[in-house]
Amino acid sequence: MTSPRTLLNAWNLKPRKRLGQNFLSDPAAAAAIAAKARLSPHDVVVEIGAGLGALTIPVARMVKKVYAIEKDRQLIGLLQTELLANRIDNCDIMAEDILPMDLGQFHRTGEPKLIVMGNLPYNISSQVLIKLIHSRDIVERAILMFQQELAQRITAAPGNKQYGRITAMLSYCAEIKPLTHAAASVFYPQPKVDSTVVAIRFTSTSRYGNHDETMLYRVIKAAFGNRRKTLKNSLATSELHISPRTASRALETAQIDPSRRAETLTPAEFVALEIGLRKVMDGNT
Repeated sequence: MTSPRTLLNAWNLKPRKRLGQNFLSDPAAAAAIAAKARLSPHDVVVEIGAGLGALTIPVARMVKKVYAIEKDRQLIGLLQTELLANRIDNCDIMAEDILPMDLGQFHRTGEPKLIVMGNLPYNISSQVLIKLIHSRDIVERAILMFQQELAQRITAAPGNKQYGRITAMLSYCAEIKPLTHAAASVFYPQPKVDSTVVAIRFTSTSRYGNHDETMLYRVIKAAFGNRRKTLKNSLATSELHISPRTASRALETAQIDPSRRAETLTPAEFVALEIGLRKVMDGNT
């Protein structure tokens, strides 16, 4: 693996700070991530931010197909050259922004669900996670690298101050676990913090029974709208536009203490709250 610094210099390119570009420079780290992802020859992978191909190349050697998404068009020629030099012929490069893309274009009916991989810039991490949550009918799992602080938030349990809206949404529909550590020293340019690779496997939500998922996400957003407030006050001052009385009755119906705060609720309790709120609003309590 040629170092990112050498490759970029050869093409007269520089990392773009505004895109959060930190390229993997250690082939052993890239190989370890690919190995821990437990990929198989029938898998189809969508890679977010293929960069210079450090992860693309070992992954492509393990799977059926890779769709390499790279927003920075100045890297496309370099990436194509690297894939060619490494005799990778099962990878399609797309010079696109992942956020507005329809992941459905990469999935065919009857085929296994997609696996999404990538080293996510901090500024789009939450948006990508929400996108994946809404695309989980065609996405089996994701192996994503985050700055360590964000990874700790994503993997936090209820009751932890780091547990937030995105964590609650993910915990509702997925199993989440840290996969491996990536020191800042394995990147170029070297970031100020270490990173963590997180594995997210989407699971069935049928265990929660009959509920309204769209409303559930609104309730979670409302509950975390003001973390310092109690659940009752957060709900009553949120975009749900409900009164303190309605909030209290919903919490009572869900058997949740109104003085609790959002970060203490499990996904099952958020579902109970969503059901309770709809009952109250529909006049069924």
